[in-house]
Amino acid sequence: MLVVDVRNLWVRYGNLVAVRGINLTIPRGEVFGFIGPNGAGKSSTIKVLATLLRDFVGRVRVNGLDVLTKPHQVRERIGYVPDFFGVYEDLTVEEYLQFFSAAYRIDRSRRKSIIGDVLDLTDLRHKLDAPVDGLSRGMKQRLSLARVLLHDPDLLLLDEPASGLDPRARIEMRELLKALKEMGKTILISSHILHELAQLCTRIGIIEAGKLVAEGSVNDIYRKLGLLRIVHVQAADPLEPLAEKLRQVRGVESAEVQLDRLAIRLHEDQTSIEELHGFLVQFGARLRMFQPEAMDMETAFMKLTEGKTA
Repeated sequence: MLVVDVRNLWVRYGNLVAVRGINLTIPRGEVFGFIGPNGAGKSSTIKVLATLLRDFVGRVRVNGLDVLTKPHQVRERIGYVPDFFGVYEDLTVEEYLQFFSAAYRIDRSRRKSIIGDVLDLTDLRHKLDAPVDGLSRGMKQRLSLARVLLHDPDLLLLDEPASGLDPRARIEMRELLKALKEMGKTILISSHILHELAQLCTRIGIIEAGKLVAEGSVNDIYRKLGLLRIVHVQAADPLEPLAEKLRQVRGVESAEVQLDRLAIRLHEDQTSIEELHGFLVQFGARLRMFQPEAMDMETAFMKLTEGKTA
């Protein structure tokens, strides 16, 4: 079942067109990363899904419910974390969560146990009596996640959740999101911290000037762009003869001997990683190591947003 179904979405602010005909589907249990610079249209798309922006053209559904005609039902099924926390003076963490439990119409008899569960998940139980205004930005972001998990939503909409966090808080946020992913939550997360989304997301969409210029897994995007992947190989064989054979393989741009290994530069749109491994076996290589380098989403983003594939 599709949790998010966006068809031909257009958003305008006066003469400014913020979103230009985006089509986006997210099935249940997927973590979709929205990557793009400020002003690309990420927040506008998320606000439409959160029922906060009603002046748009197109069809947008959450769990099959139209966000325009059934906004209250949609809100019961989503958890929205904006890129700012808001002001809640003179509230402790417990009072803050009690307030939102009441707003979500959670039965009074169940509130204490539910609040305890979300505090444990977000590792904030030790801050139960702390004033909200005194929390660090990282803890406020975790508290925001605790808030939207109270009513166990089907979809989490997270707009730049790691923005402004220090490195430690960013790592803690990433681990929390991984835990939510393992719980089967459907998550739409926007960010410009590309390498972190690449580690976390099932699929990624790169957006520029209101258009989705690429969509798919990290590997899909690399293949589409024809970007090179470097593969490191160690073998119990003379390396130069093996490198010479590899240079004849379609998609291998170069095979360079480096001390105890080969560094192979590969066009994945022509030959996949799995096919390259097959060629090495076919050549009789006695492999000690076969290690593709991690994908570099920064490179993909820069190539796309320079207009080379738009």
